[in-house]
Amino acid sequence: MPRIARVLSRLNDMTSGKPNPWQIAALPMIEPEFLAGVLSEASDIALIIDAEGVVMAALVSENGAPYGDLDHWVGNNLTDYLTEECLPKLDRILKQSAESASIQQVELNHRDKMAWQYPVRYSIHPVGHSEPAILMLGRDLRQVAETQQQLVQAQLALEQGYEERREFDARYRMLMSVTRDAFALVSVTDGRIRDLNDAAAHLLGAAKDQLQGQPFANEFKDRGRSEFVQNILALALSEVDAEVTIQAKRTRSDITITPISFRAGGERLLICRLESGTTEEHASDQLSDNLARLFRTGAEAIVFTDSKGVIQSANEAFLRLVDFAHHVDVRGTSLAEYMSRGQIDLNVLLDNAMKSGRMSVYATKFCNDVGVWTAAEVSVSYLNSRSNPSVAFVIRDATRSEAMRAPVNNRQNLAGGDVVDLVGSAHLKEIVSQTTDVIERMCIETAIELTGNNRAAAAEMLGLSRQSLYVKLHKLGIQEKQDGE
Repeated sequence: MPRIARVLSRLNDMTSGKPNPWQIAALPMIEPEFLAGVLSEASDIALIIDAEGVVMAALVSENGAPYGDLDHWVGNNLTDYLTEECLPKLDRILKQSAESASIQQVELNHRDKMAWQYPVRYSIHPVGHSEPAILMLGRDLRQVAETQQQLVQAQLALEQGYEERREFDARYRMLMSVTRDAFALVSVTDGRIRDLNDAAAHLLGAAKDQLQGQPFANEFKDRGRSEFVQNILALALSEVDAEVTIQAKRTRSDITITPISFRAGGERLLICRLESGTTEEHASDQLSDNLARLFRTGAEAIVFTDSKGVIQSANEAFLRLVDFAHHVDVRGTSLAEYMSRGQIDLNVLLDNAMKSGRMSVYATKFCNDVGVWTAAEVSVSYLNSRSNPSVAFVIRDATRSEAMRAPVNNRQNLAGGDVVDLVGSAHLKEIVSQTTDVIERMCIETAIELTGNNRAAAAEMLGLSRQSLYVKLHKLGIQEKQDGE
């Protein structure tokens, strides 16, 4: 303290010949021995530096214990105790002081042998004329910096919470969309549907957006809102698993509800699992029961369509074949969308089924949702003994059977003639030419028969252009035969 008092006293002596504002204001002058105490109370740290930035005096208030004793700063340049980003600020202070320009407050970060590093806000006061100096009165900003750091940490935690919530919401939405069970979330307070998945919307007979926010009891026949919700809440709170079967108002079908009670965000909710009441257990005879079980658990893909090939229902094996999560995804689409030759394959199958009632085996390929093709054999039956005829398709994965199929015997009979009988009576080139013509004729005639004499469809089925097919028809005499018939 005596050092800074002496420096200030010497600076006052240098300016004694000039008018003193304290004297003009008729106030007593502050004695040097009291000046240090005033400065220490008015600031946390006080510094006097010369025009070059060398520390002439340093004073720390009694509350600035973390700073310690700063006597070792005296005689050294202040730049030795500033962080790198604050050096331009000190240069600007010294330059403005030399030009007698007004100097605003400045924030500097101090460092002292890396033992501590604290931000300080200084007010700058030029003193002295013959020997210019700068009085720097600083306030410790550690508390402000800590508060700002806490705010930053709180903001980061808030952003992380938002990200976790968005991730959780995405998982929840994905789980609701891909699960095959029908679920609906119902509020106990008002009995309204908070959320439901597509499977539940299908059972209730309405669109998902149309059902959200609507009273759950309104979707069932002869059910009051408060009474209905309280009844299923009582079922959820019972010690044993309980369920209730009631009739849906829109579809007029029986639906079994299994409720579970839980709380989320302080609100009591019911998660209701919905199941169709019409299952194979309620079938009246054993044959129907077996057919229903075969459709659900059979290894072969089974699809029922209308007379135009639009899918009405499909079993689990077909969903695995085309890689779809739920039967709702394929219902209402055309079976041609999943076949290699599209509508041509479907037309061949439908035409032959409607003419003869069935078609035993038809080879094609099915494409799944990611573009992977699977070889398959299709059998089709036309079910016309009802008011709305349907077509049943049984689809078998032929990938393994093709790989294990035995090669064609060299002595196989082609069109009634044995190839072996030609050996010795003709050259190999002639034998190959004759057998090739026989194979081409068989393939072309089969394609034309399957497509109902549709030349364009037959060409696409054989992988030929229409012009190439016409050339082969003329070459093999099939064109004239068809015209003659």
